[in-house]
Amino acid sequence: MSERLFDMEPPDERVRFLARLAPFASLDPAELERVAESVEERLVPAGGFVLIENGLPGTQLYLVHDGALELLHKQAMVAVLTSGEIFGHPSLLTGLAPEFTVRARSDTIIYAIPRNVAVELLSRPEGVKWLAGNQRERLLQAARSMSALPDVRTRPVMEVVRSAPVFCDPATTIREAGKLMIDEKRSAILVRTPGGLGIVTDVDLRNKVVVGGVSRDAPVSAIMTTPVHTIGAEVLAPEASIAMMVAGVNHLPVLDERGAVVGILSASNLMTLEARSPFALRRSIQSAGTEKDLYHAAADMPKLFLDLFDAHLDAPSLTRVLTVLCDTMTARLLELALARHGEPPVPYAWLVFGSGARSELTLASDQDNGLAYADTDDPAVDEFYRLVAEEVNAGLVRCGFAVDPHGVLARTAQWRMSLSRWQAVFTDCLQGRDLERMARASVAFDYRQVAGELQVDLALTDIMREAPRHPRFLKGLELLGAKVRPPLGFWQRIEGSLDIKKDGLIPIQNLARYHAFSRGITAPTTLERLEAVREACGGDTTCERSLREAFISMTQLQLRHHARLLQAGLAPHNVIDVANLRPLTRVTLQEALREVAAAQKRSPWSSGLRI
Repeated sequence: MSERLFDMEPPDERVRFLARLAPFASLDPAELERVAESVEERLVPAGGFVLIENGLPGTQLYLVHDGALELLHKQAMVAVLTSGEIFGHPSLLTGLAPEFTVRARSDTIIYAIPRNVAVELLSRPEGVKWLAGNQRERLLQAARSMSALPDVRTRPVMEVVRSAPVFCDPATTIREAGKLMIDEKRSAILVRTPGGLGIVTDVDLRNKVVVGGVSRDAPVSAIMTTPVHTIGAEVLAPEASIAMMVAGVNHLPVLDERGAVVGILSASNLMTLEARSPFALRRSIQSAGTEKDLYHAAADMPKLFLDLFDAHLDAPSLTRVLTVLCDTMTARLLELALARHGEPPVPYAWLVFGSGARSELTLASDQDNGLAYADTDDPAVDEFYRLVAEEVNAGLVRCGFAVDPHGVLARTAQWRMSLSRWQAVFTDCLQGRDLERMARASVAFDYRQVAGELQVDLALTDIMREAPRHPRFLKGLELLGAKVRPPLGFWQRIEGSLDIKKDGLIPIQNLARYHAFSRGITAPTTLERLEAVREACGGDTTCERSLREAFISMTQLQLRHHARLLQAGLAPHNVIDVANLRPLTRVTLQEALREVAAAQKRSPWSSGLRI
């Protein structure tokens, strides 16, 4: 290890720090003092290692006191560990080599707890509970990241090719062929000949015409290459790279199963794969040294969105990609803000609400967030987190996520408070006494923690599970959802403009939320909550399947609309002119809205009782 000993803090400071965190918080004062006295405090310089992947097994339990560490697997960054986070326990308890490398991102102070003290601590009920919770969170994070971040390098080449091929005849002049390539923004043009395909590339024009002296008025057949190496549309990108290198060419026509040319794969297509990979963009965000670097990395998100959309990534996966990337931006902004303001005075949790919480984020989403911190009587704590939240909210705006127009932001006092106050808010929402409480519940109950060491899941989710015992709340939640009706006219058709989110997706989200909470189900995503609809329909899958298909098809339409706006150089929004939709798309949309309207009518309180 490259960490070194240095002057340790007084024992009472170590006691104070440990007392904030599970599993130490449950210890009585004497036990806590004994653990604090056993701590070896170390300084790990920037770039120094604490654990090495496949190296010697760990012999201590580690806790980050101040600074930040990188968790690496096969040299790829997996996570960033900050103040209050514990690590090293898997290797310590199993005696096996570490699965990850832990490297200091900056000068970092860690606490090292001896093995005998750590094992005794983790063997207690509170220690076992912490281990189980920690393992659960790591599995969930891994599942979210792996399912949300498909590696672009595993895509078939046809998903990499972005445009149709351009053809010309052998008698076409080089001048005309070159002009056609410029007009169509192509680096190669195919030549149809009686004997098969020929190809002319920008390299041919440079080497044979500009340097070689072939006349621009000569036929293109004078400089074309034939026969042409080709590749199948289903060949994976890494295989295509090898084929291109073996053939010594920079362009390969792509053929479908019938042998028809459907595109031209260029070396530049393959070279940009890693740069446009969601994994690569996430790494760029995580490693951003300053806010300016972060904003520069975030500017690539629309380009990545278009690449993934063009690759026909399904809508739920695409919104998960955007959600994970936004989570990563938020975590990095928090890390940069805390580096300026100092160690958090008490543990905190950064929460996201709405589409971010449901992993349904789009490039037209605004930011909905809040902050919970450990209970304290010190008013300076709230001021500390207000300053941090203001910087993070402002940073997310620079990353492309506008502030919520209703003020659901961690910088506002209504959405930044102690954990006990959050519990009181959740409990009060269940009373369902007025529309304001119901509106707050519909936002707050769609929450997810994305950063911070204060674990809020048990404290808040347990309250949400009490919903089935509050019929007034459920009635209000259902009525609140029923207020938004699909805009279908007398003939069950849609005319004019449609806000696909407000008029189409939100009614399904509201229905799914109501049916899930009425059965004590706290699944975070709309598609997971729709499982509860099947139960509400007596086990009949028809209703649930119809709503699921409607939700996915409308999300796909929403994302397609965003892609077209981005390609036109416009900011994405959710208002669609129905008249501009293709007839089949318009019919599919109308059918989806009809399914939503039918599901709303089947609701037990659709007759309209008042709160």
